[in-house]
Amino acid sequence: MLLTTTGLLFGLIALAIPIAAVLALLAVTLGAIYSPMPLHLAMGDILWTNSIDFILIAVPLFILMGELLLRAGIAARMYRALALWMGWLPGGLMHSNIGACTLFAATSGSSIATAATVGTVAIPEAKRDGYNESLFMGTLAAGGTLGILIPPSINMIVYGLLTNTSVPKLYLAGFVPGLMLAGLFGLTVVLACWIRPDLDGRRTPSTWSEKLRALPDLIPPLGIFLVVVGSIYAGLATPTEAASLGVVAALALAAWHRRLNREMLLHALESTMRTTGMVMMIVLAAIFLNFVLSVIGLTQYLAGAIEGLGLSPMQTMIVIVLGFLVLGCVMEAFSLLLIATPLVAPIVAGLGYDLVWFGILMMLLLETALVTPPIGVNLYVIQSVRGEGSMSDVIRGAVPFIGAMLVMIALLLIFPQIALWLPQTFS
Repeated sequence: MLLTTTGLLFGLIALAIPIAAVLALLAVTLGAIYSPMPLHLAMGDILWTNSIDFILIAVPLFILMGELLLRAGIAARMYRALALWMGWLPGGLMHSNIGACTLFAATSGSSIATAATVGTVAIPEAKRDGYNESLFMGTLAAGGTLGILIPPSINMIVYGLLTNTSVPKLYLAGFVPGLMLAGLFGLTVVLACWIRPDLDGRRTPSTWSEKLRALPDLIPPLGIFLVVVGSIYAGLATPTEAASLGVVAALALAAWHRRLNREMLLHALESTMRTTGMVMMIVLAAIFLNFVLSVIGLTQYLAGAIEGLGLSPMQTMIVIVLGFLVLGCVMEAFSLLLIATPLVAPIVAGLGYDLVWFGILMMLLLETALVTPPIGVNLYVIQSVRGEGSMSDVIRGAVPFIGAMLVMIALLLIFPQIALWLPQTFS
């Protein structure tokens, strides 16, 4: 059963079939082979029941919020302000890339949107100031991954839905690891430029008056973050309601900057509908696949097989982490989340681990998948924005930051309280 499932999954992926269709075809085929009951007849009821879950409304709202902020020019202003404040560090604008990704991640909820938005603003600056393009592109690809770790995160919402875990607790748990990872990225840049000064670029000096004048440009993303996340933890809104407040705030900012017009709004809504349609098709297909895997007993078999290995809980977690790292090389991160979570989460819970902690570990593993060739989506996003040169440049530049992610994964395995401290403090 396991061999059949794995063979069908990778065979369908190799045929370049859209991932939603892969998951649905896999579910129907496994049901036909291994179940005496016609499981496909339950598809309508399962899809309808899960598609009307209130928390899923947050997904299109967070996507729309990010689109509005991008088209309102908030990201460009934010990047210029960070460049003035962080340009003195070894690595100069590369720290601005990481800082801008960190701030934009706190508003967009998406790694791809974060990488594309900051990359569009930053890449022309790299050419102008003579930075090593490979490392510069690596900071953008890696920094963009913070979009799924720093709240609000669309992937955390989906993980919470699949594992019945509190999304507000997941958001709290993501703060410290997200900021620590951003710090590790910055440290990686400093070390790289210290070892090889030729990787650095020309730094543009700035006066204190210029820095102070730029500070207001950092307020909009911070304000959106406080509106969305602050309303959740003040008890004023659910994650879905907070997402709607974020959209209203983004509309107000676009109007304030005189960017809100009919054409801009139509483009933002069209892009949101396309992305939402893709995401929801994948989510619902994965939910039906989870149902089939449970009915045919594959989930229970895997849990029993891992328990039968006689490994300690930590050894089992290391095996799971290694498995995710390997799968991340050949699977897109969001698909990996949807396929692997229902299989692995029951095993992790059975070992006595907190599913909130595992959710953050899962986000880190998915971040690694986003920059791991050959399927690392953020690598392709940055190369697409760059529009020239070799893809291998982006891959080489991302390698040091994969090392930083592995360090963060190890720290989280050894010290679970890094993620659990805030949820336990405010529970």
